[in-house]
Amino acid sequence: MTREEIRQAVVDIIEELAPDEDVSNLDNAVRIREQIELDSMDFLDIIMELRKQYSVQVPEDDYPKLGTLDGCMDYLEPLMKDK
Repeated sequence: MTREEIRQAVVDIIEELAPDEDVSNLDNAVRIREQIELDSMDFLDIIMELRKQYSVQVPEDDYPKLGTLDGCMDYLEPLMKDK
């Protein structure tokens, strides 16, 4: 997957989990939870959906790396390059 495809995959997951949130203008560099209403359980649901949909394992110590869309793309790109 390309970086843009990874970004879209994460945004799609967020949209499924928080359908009332406007995700159309998310800033890649700003923490996701600062832009829309997500609690810690929602964030864990994003991680679980990545595992379920793309077989990506994210250790708990790495969760902070996924706080922004840029961070998601940086972290997930090598893990999802063949997806």
